[in-house]
Amino acid sequence: MGAIKTTNLTKSFGGNIAVDNLNLEINKGELFGLVGPDGAGKTTTMRLLTAIMDPTSGEAWVAGHSIATEGEEIKEKIGYMSQRFGLYEDLTVLENLHFYADLYEVPKKERPPKIERLLGFSNLTPFTGRLAGKLSGGMKQKLGLACSLIHTPEVLFLDEPTNGVDPVSRRDFWKILYDLLKEGITIFVSTSYLDEAERCSRIGLMHEGKILTLDEPSAVRKSLGLPVVEIWTGDARTAAEIVKEFAGVKSVSIYGDKLHVTLKTKDVMNAVIGRLSTEGIVVKGQREILPSLEDVFISMVER
Repeated sequence: MGAIKTTNLTKSFGGNIAVDNLNLEINKGELFGLVGPDGAGKTTTMRLLTAIMDPTSGEAWVAGHSIATEGEEIKEKIGYMSQRFGLYEDLTVLENLHFYADLYEVPKKERPPKIERLLGFSNLTPFTGRLAGKLSGGMKQKLGLACSLIHTPEVLFLDEPTNGVDPVSRRDFWKILYDLLKEGITIFVSTSYLDEAERCSRIGLMHEGKILTLDEPSAVRKSLGLPVVEIWTGDARTAAEIVKEFAGVKSVSIYGDKLHVTLKTKDVMNAVIGRLSTEGIVVKGQREILPSLEDVFISMVER
């Protein structure tokens, strides 16, 4: 059995199905990304897999243990960093690490080398005496990650760990995750940032509790099966409104001053460019591109 396996995992809240017959198998040492917008079911999935919440039906195993009957054993084998990780802002960086070491019952003689390594790993060594409440958003996330790793878990769950974090801190955070992979830790991360999903070894695109597709990011991008054209214009928003009404267009996404236009057939492109010119929109350039994950996701949701 892999690090994580689910069989028809389902969670309902009244008449609302938050997770709908989820079937996953994640290998040991894999970086898996669960990708989708707010309300897709990502956090509920993570709470089920960490044995915080009981499923309505179905089953799952994490690190070889059942979420239904071996919840306590699972909690000993995993690290879990929720969206609002419980750092104590009136404790210092070092005091937070010792607090979580106490929670996980890490033997005191094992703590000094572990803490020293985690501080170095997360570049927090110069800030051991700083109160957690005085840290930047990115540093808080790195401290939360260090606290999640204090007991050397087999599987690490991260629920939208870079949400609201600046781009530089996001990059540093992902570098730390790659270093963890080299040590054989399995990482299950949820994110609504589709650019981050490209960094995962495999992803599942989730919408309304269902997995729409499950594969390597490059394979997901190629799965659309429709041509995508990138168009540069002087007025992307107006251009998008015009283009999306065109009969041969499947979907339109705006990326700054560019449009990604998914076409039903490639020969529609010249007609689209001509329509924009007729409407007074200056087209600065166009080219056919490989679909982005966002292009694929939008197309799948619409279908």
